[in-house]
Parts: sequence; structure tokens; C-alpha cells
Amino acid sequence: MLLDVSGLSIAYKGLEALHGVSLHIEEGELVSVIGANGAGKTTLLQSLIGWQQPSGGIVSFNGRDITGERSHIRARLGIRIVPEKARVFTRLTVHENLMMGAYGMSGRREKMAVRDSLRRLYSLFPVLERRSGQLASTLSGGEQQQLSIARACISAPKLLLVDEVSMGLMPILVDQVFELLAQLNREEGLTILLVEQNALASLKISHRAYVLETGDIVLEGEADRMLNDERIREAYLGI
Repeated sequence: MLLDVSGLSIAYKGLEALHGVSLHIEEGELVSVIGANGAGKTTLLQSLIGWQQPSGGIVSFNGRDITGERSHIRARLGIRIVPEKARVFTRLTVHENLMMGAYGMSGRREKMAVRDSLRRLYSLFPVLERRSGQLASTLSGGEQQQLSIARACISAPKLLLVDEVSMGLMPILVDQVFELLAQLNREEGLTILLVEQNALASLKISHRAYVLETGDIVLEGEADRMLNDERIREAYLGI
């Protein structure tokens, strides 16, 4: 098991945002956590990357307890995040943004791995190669989201955390970005945990999914079954 979360709780000023959440991800899976705004999805990812410290529970990664580890340690272990709203460095070029994802990889082998990774990413994201010398501020919203994903992938992570990737994008761009995530999982074997309000798009590309409501996991199962679950269709798919 690559990621095992058991009884995770997060509290803000005495109020719990997550209530004993438990989930797991096997290597090579693409797993979604769906839920409405305010359900605790972003808080969950922030706790997994080390930006929020839990008030209870255990987070294990690749068999190692990382509950108390800081974010830079988790990054070295192979956990990377694509934050919501892309958050690229607008005053840096596309290439410079990508190199920020490889920060700290200074050894000879690491530099060679980064070069190989960059070639693969440019084949997956050709628009980024065409615009590698442009400032990130000149990219469209969808292109900035692609840059954010590629930047997180350049260090060849073992687990990619993706936060609300569809936020603010037009429907046609949402489809493109989700297909890129599916391609990274399918062709590169990248393990992905995706949190999303767009339940339909995320379930279509996922193996399994969890439903998070006001800090609690209320439902879990195979994504295909969830697409046909009446509770999911009514609450999250508008059917």
C-alpha cells in the first residue's frame, strides 16, 4: 500500500474540519475524493503534504509513518501537490517554472533524471515546449494548469496530490486537463489522489473514489459503481 490514512483529524481553533478520516491508495491507482465546497477536501490534501498538522490519526507512506514529518521531507519521499488555481510563478518563464519543481535536485544522477523527465513532459504537454521561453503570465488558464501539473511531475513523484484542478476552467479545458491526468496515470504509472467538486469528470477517470461530507467519509467504492449510485447521481451529478 502506497498511502494509508487512518483516523485523521484536523482541528481549527477547537473545531474539527476532518473527523477521523481513513482512506488508502495502492501504487498505480487514480483515486478521487469528491464532495461539496467546504467538505474538507483541501484540508485533507494540505494535511497529506504537511501544510496542516493533524490533531489525531496516522499517515503512512510506503510503509513509513510520516504523520509528524514536515512538507520538505514528504516532498523528498516522493509526494508532490498541484495546488488549486494553478499558482504558477507568473514572472518566470515556463521553463523556469518547471525547473522550480526540480529544486534541490542537484546531483549528477538527479540532473540527468530531470532532463529525461523534462523530455517526457514536453511530449505530454507540447504547448509548454512551444512556449518554454514565455512568461507564465502569458499562458491561458488551461495552459497554466498544465504547467502546474507538469511542474509537480518533473521530479518523478511517487504520489501526486491534485487539488480542485477544474476550478475556474471552461468545460472544454476541464476535459483536456482531466485527460492529461488520466494519461499520466495510464502511461506513466503515476499514482494520483484527486480532490474535486466536479464529481462526474473525476469519477470518469478514477479507479476508486471516496465521498467527503463535512469532514467525514460517508461513502467509498469503485468509481464505475459510484457513477451509477442513485445517492451520488442525485447529490453530485445533478441527475
